[in-house]
Amino acid sequence: MARIVHIEDDPANRLLVRKLLVRAGHEVIEAEDGIAGVRVAVASKPELVLVDLNIPGLDGFEVALRLRAEPGFERVPIVAITAEGDRDTSLSVGCDGFLQKPIDARTFAETIERYLGGARDAPPPQRDLRLREQSQRIVSHLEEKVSELSRVNERLREADAARTAFYRNVTHELATPMTPIVGYVRLLLDQELGALEPAQLRALASMQDCVTRLRQIIDNLLDVTGLETGRMHFAHMPYDFRDVVQRVLKVHRPAFEDARLLLVSELQDVSLPAVGDADRLGRAMAQLLDNAAKFVPEGGRVGVRVDRLDGLLRLCVADSGGGVPSERQRRIFEAFYQVDGSVTRQHGGTGVGLAIARRTARGLGGDVTVISPCNELIGGVEFRGAAFFLTVGERAPMQLDAGSSPRLGV
Repeated sequence: MARIVHIEDDPANRLLVRKLLVRAGHEVIEAEDGIAGVRVAVASKPELVLVDLNIPGLDGFEVALRLRAEPGFERVPIVAITAEGDRDTSLSVGCDGFLQKPIDARTFAETIERYLGGARDAPPPQRDLRLREQSQRIVSHLEEKVSELSRVNERLREADAARTAFYRNVTHELATPMTPIVGYVRLLLDQELGALEPAQLRALASMQDCVTRLRQIIDNLLDVTGLETGRMHFAHMPYDFRDVVQRVLKVHRPAFEDARLLLVSELQDVSLPAVGDADRLGRAMAQLLDNAAKFVPEGGRVGVRVDRLDGLLRLCVADSGGGVPSERQRRIFEAFYQVDGSVTRQHGGTGVGLAIARRTARGLGGDVTVISPCNELIGGVEFRGAAFFLTVGERAPMQLDAGSSPRLGV
């Protein structure tokens, strides 16, 4: 029994060849186009390759040339099969046989056996000339493909620019009416516009929670478009890294308690002065805490530690959740990528938080990285899920323009 790769885009032809060859005791591996055919042939190491000349991707001539350049394919018979094709060119580019369609079902398996046994069609005269002609045709084909890809790439760039502009305009239009809504809800809660009943205050408190979440989503989308377009600029002011962490923890602690999550912190009892953008840094830290809370089950733990490492100020956010699969750890920092769509839909989120946190940290002279599974000890508690490390420079770069950073999601 021989392993035979058959490269053919017509399902009916594939079916006929498979029936004839399987009946003769051979294994048939199929591919529908030239590119897939080359990959399948290289991976399966067949005893014979049967290729139609008129297939998409790479045509049969190009498949033969490509396979002859692969180690181990110097002596593997390649047989061209076609309704319309040039026999001499087929044999010149590396084929050992040429079969005309429609095939003769009565003798087809026997013909293949001959090629497997070492039979080869005689090479044509002026083989070098045929090779040069085929090489020129391939170059022309490649030029057409490059031109086509260039046009497609240009359309993609235009679509990407339009998408970014759309996000920017929509988020701006959403943010504008949010300002008075936030303000008036706050005034009503403080009863500065008149006394309210307890039931009314509870309803307003629920409204404020929803407005706060909506505002956070809008801010995230504004950050994404700002970082993509290079229109986000960072402040360059003195601040205390430890104080920023404390403020973020104070805001998030009630949410962790409501979710029945234990929040453990280990902060140095000394100031950690730095220069940069404390507000944007705080929002990046909040993204890491929100991410941890989202993927840690009820009753779980989240730990926060602050230290200084190699001239960088560092925040560690570790959790007791299921961690991040190793094959997805690089992609979680891409905008709009979500590790588990069902979990994210259950708990909310737009998939941009970690991307914003990383680009913000890089704009402040640091980075955000992940280790999972981790082995962190924070406040005497062990964490074996995922650990995210946010670092910033003690003095952020003077040119704090996100436009110099790589685009989000790339």
